[in-house]
Amino acid sequence: MLKPGKSSIPKNPPSKKRYGNPQSRTPYKPPMDLSITEVGESFNSENTKTQQAFVCEICVELKAAASDWFGIKNCSHAYCRDCMVSYVASKLEENITSIRCPDPDCTSGLLDPEHCRSILPREVFERWGVALCEAVVPASQKVYCPYKDCSAMLIIDDDGKKGMIVRQSDCPHCRKLFCAQCKVPWHVGFECAKFQKLNKVERERENMLRNLAKKEQWRRCPNCRFYVERSRGCNIIQCRCKTKFCYECGELYINCKCKIDCFVCLLGCCGLIVVVVSFFVVIVMFWRAVAEP
Repeated sequence: MLKPGKSSIPKNPPSKKRYGNPQSRTPYKPPMDLSITEVGESFNSENTKTQQAFVCEICVELKAAASDWFGIKNCSHAYCRDCMVSYVASKLEENITSIRCPDPDCTSGLLDPEHCRSILPREVFERWGVALCEAVVPASQKVYCPYKDCSAMLIIDDDGKKGMIVRQSDCPHCRKLFCAQCKVPWHVGFECAKFQKLNKVERERENMLRNLAKKEQWRRCPNCRFYVERSRGCNIIQCRCKTKFCYECGELYINCKCKIDCFVCLLGCCGLIVVVVSFFVVIVMFWRAVAEP
């Protein structure tokens, strides 16, 4: 919402002593736009000859017409550049891409990125262009990453499979897992139907678990996505679903390329070392028995 600025109209009216009877005094009028427009031309024509300053109807401030004046396309309204930049930015914040003249009674005035390019900051101009491109994609074919630090738009590609429901998805921008159907971060241990039945308190608990896992740097099983915490031992973890993966990199054990930091990891199985040690003990005892007279 645009906030009115300081008015150019004086707060204290002229005194009675100086101007006589206030009832007979001509009412004070704010400065008007004294631009001269040739007959048959629109207000924002290049041939418009501006002689004096004008009052912006949004901020109600006196502006220098030559530097601050900005005319609306297809109508006769004009406002200062600062107010127009704020107006466009506020509309984009509301996810409105088809921006019309600020005058609520105007039905013909229209704004577009190219028309406003000369006054808009680069980031506002680029954001408007991206928003227009996103508006072309049907709502049924797009989903937004639910993480606040990403919010990237993703297009659902069903590869020709009509009626296909996309659920567990990996955002290609932030690489975080989320549910495309529920439009929330991935709900570990819950089916979509069950998660959607959860109330607000239960969903907040799910978020608390996710934040705790991030803080403690817990790993998730690459198969069932269940959170796993390593208290001690080597980096090779076996999940409750019997999947073995590396706690260091999170990859499946057979795909792990981490540096091997212990003999147990070299063997690939914590129980295997017991078998190997037992085998060597038996061999040593056998040779000792043979060597004795």
